[in-house]
Amino acid sequence: SMRRLALLAFLLLPALPNLRAGEEDPASDVADIPGERITLGEDEKKQYFRIGPREGEEPDRGYGLLVVLPGGSGSDEFHAFVKRIFKNGCPDGYVAAQPVAVKWADDQQIVWPTAKNGVEGMEFSTEEFVEEVIADVAEGNKIDREKIFVLAWSSSGPAAYALSLTPKSSPTGYFIAMSVFKPDYLPSLRNARGKAYFLYHSPDDRVCPYRMAKDAEEQLDRKGAKVKFKEYAGGHGWRGPLYADISEGIAWLERNHGRPARRR
Repeated sequence: SMRRLALLAFLLLPALPNLRAGEEDPASDVADIPGERITLGEDEKKQYFRIGPREGEEPDRGYGLLVVLPGGSGSDEFHAFVKRIFKNGCPDGYVAAQPVAVKWADDQQIVWPTAKNGVEGMEFSTEEFVEEVIADVAEGNKIDREKIFVLAWSSSGPAAYALSLTPKSSPTGYFIAMSVFKPDYLPSLRNARGKAYFLYHSPDDRVCPYRMAKDAEEQLDRKGAKVKFKEYAGGHGWRGPLYADISEGIAWLERNHGRPARRR
């Protein structure tokens, strides 16, 4: 329908903070953050950016891992912003991974298709892709299995919820911002028990309804998850002190994360 297409157009708007006016190289402020584009195996459809770690000591228990699923189109154009999140919002002792969303079809409407809400022609789900990315990062870096967190916003939120409700998934905590929550398209909410969710939403959001985020808070809490809800002003998109808020969310996840899944 036209209404659905209009909503989709909104969701595909990059939820990015404005770059500083007159800045020649939009990525100059994160030139000091290491980032590498990686293809998994020989599969060109499975690409991600590994970001970090910073110079310095490897933590005794290994690095924390922040998996960032960009909102909007999920494209690699978000890389500089994800590096900013890593630089300004992520504690020391972390490495980050940014999967790049796959375009399976020209008319594809779901940016991050899942096992239960897929698209025609897809060869793997976002849940499978994220697990492969985590495994790949862990091959090159010692990872603290208690600190594998997912940061998702807007169009990637539904995939983060799906991943969180998939039995034996690796992440132990989820920061989900400005997203819809539709349980009909998710695995059983019973699987939320013991999981940790930091939900971040604006009451002024006209793209992803605020009531859906409050519904997620209530339903996940009822199923035994640990849930923290933080509001921000200004509507859909990253507004205000986003790096401080992301930092607060990760710190909360560090204190409240779920138990690591048994290694496969």
